[in-house]
Amino acid sequence: MKYTDNDRLAKIIAKAKELTAYLSENNVTREELINTVSLQWLVTTPLYNIGEHVYYLSDEFKESHKDIPWGMISGLRHRLVHDYEGTNWNIICDVVFDELPVLIEQLEKLV
Repeated sequence: MKYTDNDRLAKIIAKAKELTAYLSENNVTREELINTVSLQWLVTTPLYNIGEHVYYLSDEFKESHKDIPWGMISGLRHRLVHDYEGTNWNIICDVVFDELPVLIEQLEKLV
């Protein structure tokens, strides 16, 4: 199925909200995420999905919204998939606890 940029934005927002809601509702801390493999696995799947959808957004769309670090988002997915054992979980904590809520706000303004 071919998704439009708006379809992809909706999917990115949904996955980001699901992930942040889970972390909040379960009171997951940075320390727990850094030290718990099952939580790490839980976090990576939505990040894969987000990165994949970002990768396939049109170049025109990404170019018109340069304030969002599209390359870093899709690059994170690539890094998680291809270098999982080299993952720096401190960085992932920054992403899911600090940067993902900001991304949600940015993307909601675009739909």
